[in-house]
This record gives sequence, structure tokens and C-alpha cells, in this order.
Amino acid sequence: MRNASLWRALVGVDTSVVIEGVEFDQDADQGAGVLVVHVRPRRARQGRCGVCGVRASWYDRGEDRRRWRGLDLGTTRVFLEADAPRVDCPRHGPTVRQVPWARHGAGHTRTFDQQVAWLATQCSKSAVTTLMRIAWRTVGSIITRVWADTAAGIDQFAGLTRIGIDEISYKRGHKYLIVVVDHDTGRLVWAAPGRDRATLRGFFDALEASGEGRCAQITHVSADGAQWISDVITQRCPAAVLCADPFHVVGWATDALDVERRAAWNTARRAPGGTVGNGPSHGGRRRDATGRARGLKRARYALWKNPENLTTHQQVKLDWIARTDPRLYRAYLLKEGPRLIFQLPYGEAVEALEAWIRWARRCRLPAFVELQRRIVKHRHAILAAIEHGLSNGRIESVNTKIRLITRIAFGFRSPDALIALAMLNLGGHRPALPGRALPSPP
Repeated sequence: MRNASLWRALVGVDTSVVIEGVEFDQDADQGAGVLVVHVRPRRARQGRCGVCGVRASWYDRGEDRRRWRGLDLGTTRVFLEADAPRVDCPRHGPTVRQVPWARHGAGHTRTFDQQVAWLATQCSKSAVTTLMRIAWRTVGSIITRVWADTAAGIDQFAGLTRIGIDEISYKRGHKYLIVVVDHDTGRLVWAAPGRDRATLRGFFDALEASGEGRCAQITHVSADGAQWISDVITQRCPAAVLCADPFHVVGWATDALDVERRAAWNTARRAPGGTVGNGPSHGGRRRDATGRARGLKRARYALWKNPENLTTHQQVKLDWIARTDPRLYRAYLLKEGPRLIFQLPYGEAVEALEAWIRWARRCRLPAFVELQRRIVKHRHAILAAIEHGLSNGRIESVNTKIRLITRIAFGFRSPDALIALAMLNLGGHRPALPGRALPSPP
């Protein structure tokens, strides 16, 4: 037909598609009307399996003609309409034939999918659904398809030598994702639902399947000290250096300090004059802390914060604890030990860590006695983190972005769409708008 090149450009198809005709269906779309473009593949593109793309013999006419949603023209919705015959694929059996303008099983054109995927990485949920006039669950299906195509055309594990492993909660009810990040590029390279050895082994299976010997190429792994991670790393990458994340190690010490703070507060509250009645409450009179117990209850942030970040009031509170409760102040000093050790050069850190372990072992504070046992168990990983300067900082940054994506993606039926959206955002291969050049990787 005349102006076929114009219509191909307007609906976003290439020369492998023949434009047979264009009509305006006035009665469709609640009376607003839709533009229907009748198309067919050129002969060279016909007779291929929709799943694998291999040539296959004719099977039957399928279920009559079919429509695919395309990008709107102005305010008018556009559909591509074509026959959908089936071919007899040697591998997949009777299958709808491949069409060049859409992915197999999709109800939208490739350009439509591409624009939705780009919008999902840039805009809010309401902006995507309102602009494209589709449901949010449809967005989840689209980005899953787009990421599957993107992943099939790239080597996501190429050059992977130093990785960080962590888990992140993505839904209530203890629903977790394991995420793996490349330390050298900051890219998210893999994610899967779960938090156990079997799930993590899935990553190393995929890594080895992408190229023989790639597990052996991993030289450094940072993690939070979880035993299930350490076991899998030891099994699949025995030559890799395992580094304990400094943030988590300092967090262990902070948790131990909080145990001692609560014990000190309970002891002070049970002492004579530690509480006072203050009106009725459920099951009797409410008892409020007073005196030293009240002071300890409000000392949480003075004990938690780094000394250089204390306000004047918090510094006064810490001085008061040093004078009135030597046991709790000793716990505070023990908490500061691991944080300062990570700031030292490797040689000094080795000596400082040994001195801290000896001190914690005889400190007579149960929480810190237990902590030193844990640190002794992870001593080599802690020192490796100091020697190689590795932490889970990049992973925590990626986790923060995934949490934001999770808020945007709330309502996806399964984690697959969430993972696809995270990979499109953070995997270094963001989608481009149709007709634009691909952006350079971040």
C-alpha cells in the first residue's frame, strides 16, 4: 500500500513487517475508537516457532486473527492485527508462529514493552499505569519479559572476581531475596527469592553454567558472617578470601551493649526507689522508672552513637554513666573496640583484635563473653576485610535502592517481576526508549 513506510515508522515495526491496511474502529474503546493496523510477516520470517525461532512446518490456522497493543498515536490507542497460525516445532510441538513485532505469548508489541520497561525504571507506579493505560500487574509481566530478553543477550557474569552477598526482606512474613553484587562495578549481578544454602548454590550453579571455571575465578567474597553463606563459599569457591562486613561486626557489638544496658536498667528499676506508682493501669497500678533507672532508660542513644557524633547533652549523659555505672561503661568501651579496630592498619589491627578478645574474655559481661566467641570464630574473615579493604557498603547501597523499588513495585504477584525491575535498574543494562540509542552503563 502507499505510505507503508510511514505507517511502519508510526507503529514502530521494521521492513520485515508488511502493512496490509489501516482502519479506524469507531465503536471500540468505549466509543473513543482505536486504530487497527493489519500486518503480516514477510515470507522469509514466516513458518518459525514462536518459542525458539527455528523453521517449522505448517500445523493449522490457530484461533483466527489476533491483536497486539502498540504505542498510542496521540490519544488514540493502536492495535496490530494479524493471523496467528500454528506451526509444528520439532522441539515444542504445535506452537503459534513467531511474529517480528512482539514476543511469544505477549499481548503487546516490542516497542510497547520497551517503553513500559523504561517508564518503570524512571517513574512512579501511578505514572506508568495512567500513561500507558494498563494494570500494574501487566507492568510486572512486561518487565519480566524485557529482562529475560536482555539477560539472554548479555553475559551478566563476565569478569566477576570480587562479589558481595547479602539478603534483603521484600515482603512481610519472612520473605527474602538473596542479592549478589559485583564489588568492582557496583552492579547487581544476581538475585533470587530465598535465604538458605540451596538458593545460594543456585547462584554458583548459574555462574559455572555461564563459563566453566568461573567459580574458581572468584577471589574475594564479602558477607555478614552467616554460617550458611560461609559453608557454600567454602564448598564452591575454596580459594576465595571470605571477608566479614565491618558494619555487621560493629552491629554485633552494639547488640551486646544493648543487652547489658537493659540488664542495668532492670537492676536499677528493681532497686528501692527505682519505680514509682503513677495512676491505674491494666492489672494494677502503672509503675514508672525513676532516679537512676530513668536516667539509664534515656541513655540509649548516648551509648549507641559514635563518640564524635554525640551532642552536648548525650556527652553529659555518657559522663554520668561512667561515674555511676562502671559495669555499663565497660560494656560501652568494649562496644567501641571493634569499630576502632576496623580503622587501623592491618598490622596494628591484628594486635588490637587480639587485645580486645583477651579483654572481652575476662570482662565478666555475659553478652560480650559470648561476642568474643563469635568474633574468634570469624577472626580470619574480620582481618581479611581489614587487609583487603572490603565491606558490604556497595551491597547495602544496592539494598537501599531495592527497598525503594519494592515500595514502587508493591502489588506484584510474585518476586520475579520485582527481581526483573531491580535487575533492569541496577544491573547496568537499563532499557532505552523506543527509537533512542541505548544509554551507557552507569
